[in-house]
Amino acid sequence: MNILVIGSGGREHAICWKLRQSRLVKDIFCSPGNAGTAVAADNVVLDTAEHSAVIDLCRRNRIDLVIVGPEAPLAMGIADDLAEAGIRVFGPKYEAARLESSKIFAKEMMGGYSIPTAGFRVFEDFKKVEPYLDSAKFPLVVKAYGLAAGKGVAICSNSDEALAVSREMLVERKFGSAGQKIIIEEFLAGEEASILVVTDGKNIIPLVSSQDHKRVFDGDEGPNTGGMGAYSPAPVVDDRLLGVIMDTIIEPTIKGLSREGFLYRGVLYAGIMVTSEGPKVLEYNVRFGDPETQVILPRLKSDLAELAIAAAEGDISGIKLEWDASPCGGVVLASGGYPGEYEKGRAITGIEDAEKEGVLVFHAGTAMQNGKVVTDGGRVMVVSALGKDIKEAMANAYRGVKKIHFEGMHYRKDIGYRAIQRMKA
Repeated sequence: MNILVIGSGGREHAICWKLRQSRLVKDIFCSPGNAGTAVAADNVVLDTAEHSAVIDLCRRNRIDLVIVGPEAPLAMGIADDLAEAGIRVFGPKYEAARLESSKIFAKEMMGGYSIPTAGFRVFEDFKKVEPYLDSAKFPLVVKAYGLAAGKGVAICSNSDEALAVSREMLVERKFGSAGQKIIIEEFLAGEEASILVVTDGKNIIPLVSSQDHKRVFDGDEGPNTGGMGAYSPAPVVDDRLLGVIMDTIIEPTIKGLSREGFLYRGVLYAGIMVTSEGPKVLEYNVRFGDPETQVILPRLKSDLAELAIAAAEGDISGIKLEWDASPCGGVVLASGGYPGEYEKGRAITGIEDAEKEGVLVFHAGTAMQNGKVVTDGGRVMVVSALGKDIKEAMANAYRGVKKIHFEGMHYRKDIGYRAIQRMKA
């Protein structure tokens, strides 16, 4: 079969890399892609916001399946238009994609179907925020209601911080229309985990668990990012807890969407906080996570193409996934200044030397310039590696990291620290 992957990040490189291993796959196209996807697929220059252009590309190249990587195209209804054109797509339609594109819709779904999450209030008028904060309990969390590339969330320790963040979103429009409404919710204490499942709208297959590291600096300090590294599995999620998460969160979510008339085919990602009261939902994503994908897919022994096409066709009931027992860890290499302003076009060296160490280098914000790989984004690449345990997997990944260099390169040096601490306990 021929497959089109939409996106340009490390997630999409990992997806293309895994699809290339499938006996079912003939040609892979990626749009717009990056310097890494160019090796595993044919990059296509295309405005994916123009759905008619995507459909024309699919018809010209006899595309059998479209896998949508990032959230923005799904929020714009690309799955709807592809399905209407008779093209199979792995990714939810617009209405269901609101689980990620509208935090208010997600909260309403959770409330309507008794899915555990933090208590919250919605604000559209900045003038009403301060009176609420006067009696609020801190810390609390302020969130832009729409898509903000993983950066529209702030944990505030006092009313001054919360008021300043609320002003940035509602008045200064730091995140544009994504911040025209905000959610102020209770802070959930505990340990985070990422639970991803594949669903055809009825049947659900859980993927292995993982844990992301959102803050930009070691020790979980600094502003939130799209993710600075991850590892799989997350030791906090044992079989018992996974059962609870499936019973109280994942299955009610899929069933609730179905009852609302929204067919969901693709990946559902639940960001979970494991609290003293049990697991609660922090957020939903309606696609593969990034950088979680880069530590999950290296552990997948089964055929990703077979799984994706079955989900798109509406029946994954006969599929059983096989996993490598070895944990996997991944470290994000970011441009200096990320998640704020950063420069592009910095030459990257040492990628081949890193790969000789046995690691996987998944490109994200990279491009080819005069025959050389250069930086082209905030998160530049993810270096992933397997190991007998998480400590070894992270050591292997960091050995690869040390081979790579570009001006201003920044990375966290403590990815996996929670899991390693558990091993010592």
